Amino acid sequence: MLFRSLALASLLLSWAAPAVAAEGLNGASMSLAWGIPFAGILLSIALGPIVAHEWWHPHYGKAAAFWALLALLPLAFAFGPHATAEALFHTLALEYVPLILMLFALFTAAGGLVARGSLRGTPLVNTALLAFGAGIASIVGTTGASMILIRPLLRANAGRKRNAHVVVFFIFLVSNIGGSLTPLGDPPLFLGFLRGVDFFWTARNLWPETLFAVVVLLALFFALDTRLERDDAPSSEPADAEPFRVTGLVNLALIAVAVTAIVLSGAWKPGVSFELLGTKLELQNLLREAVMIAVGLASLALTARAERERNGFEWEPIVEVALLFAGIFTCIIPVMAMLHAGAQGPFASLVGLVFRVGGAPNDPAFFWLTGILSSFLDNAPTYLVFFELAGGDPARLMGPLASTLTAISLGAVFMGANTYVGNAPNFMVYSIARAGGVRMPGFFGYMLWSGGILIPLFVVIQWLFLS
Repeated sequence: MLFRSLALASLLLSWAAPAVAAEGLNGASMSLAWGIPFAGILLSIALGPIVAHEWWHPHYGKAAAFWALLALLPLAFAFGPHATAEALFHTLALEYVPLILMLFALFTAAGGLVARGSLRGTPLVNTALLAFGAGIASIVGTTGASMILIRPLLRANAGRKRNAHVVVFFIFLVSNIGGSLTPLGDPPLFLGFLRGVDFFWTARNLWPETLFAVVVLLALFFALDTRLERDDAPSSEPADAEPFRVTGLVNLALIAVAVTAIVLSGAWKPGVSFELLGTKLELQNLLREAVMIAVGLASLALTARAERERNGFEWEPIVEVALLFAGIFTCIIPVMAMLHAGAQGPFASLVGLVFRVGGAPNDPAFFWLTGILSSFLDNAPTYLVFFELAGGDPARLMGPLASTLTAISLGAVFMGANTYVGNAPNFMVYSIARAGGVRMPGFFGYMLWSGGILIPLFVVIQWLFLS
């Protein structure tokens, strides 16, 4: 039944473009129907864990494979197997594999850093932990920072009557906004790096907005936490209290190795490369991927299993990201081809929304459209869509269109915090908090928090920095 459905859908989609294999994937000849698999997989990721939780968890890999095949089979039929294979290999080799290996290295090394000891969740301690988490998120990634700090934060606040707000602000600051200063911080920015954006561009250009957002949120949190703490019964220090410390510090050296390899891959250009399936594979990038693998394996070898168990380390989050992103990067192939066509392609109306009369980019529109879609459809592929819509030329986007790339980057990273599904760590933190006994708000309850706190903040950021 599944294969019959795929075959029928593939035939229907293939009618959306003529057979022009010799010209590659000609986006101007496509219709919006080619975006159905991409929209389908993103909506599945957004709604699957909510409306079909028990089915989704064991079967998300099958869902990703379904949508990926629904994208590939019509492409092969309409444009030819060779053109489709070249497009698939190009996307996987230059974007998917580097992203997953970077996440593997940082996820594994951060999972070996264990925060030990007992703290009491006073407003000052909580604010300090959130500030620290936001600070390290751009170094170890939002996923890594969330893994390191969420359990110590939950232990510190276990005696509080009301502690859900602590986790909500943790998602805002540590799982999202704190990761905006380097390509290591959040997957959208790493995809920009792979497209040619300089490693330090984000830190140079996004620090004012990031600093403003972090300071405002920390101040709001401190005021709210101080108010709520007055209603909590005083809790004594645990009998088995121990000083707060971090173990597994060898992983910090491994993270430094990964960071160095990524920076060097953008700066060192030896000019050594070879071509495979029409894709140019360069030596510096291949060495970078080898270092990512080595960092992950070294972390596993040098960190005791008991330390990882204490940290609640498990492979499921990275496996889920790897499988779902394989589907996303496959389904985005025809979307990228259509975006390449610009105003001559099926996304002409979207081009009209983000560009002013005369062709100048509308930075606030880029900010809000990137952000709104990132809130519900995962921020990494959304960033790619608008990066391409803005021209896809990293030199122009870092130069005369720097304000536009700033708007896209801020929208993708900041507004990933608007829902539980906007960024990969959000739902993981939510699940860990619920398992730890925190009465977390549901999907729409969380959006009341983000709508009431983040949306006004983003309006102010647009007015101050993007208008």
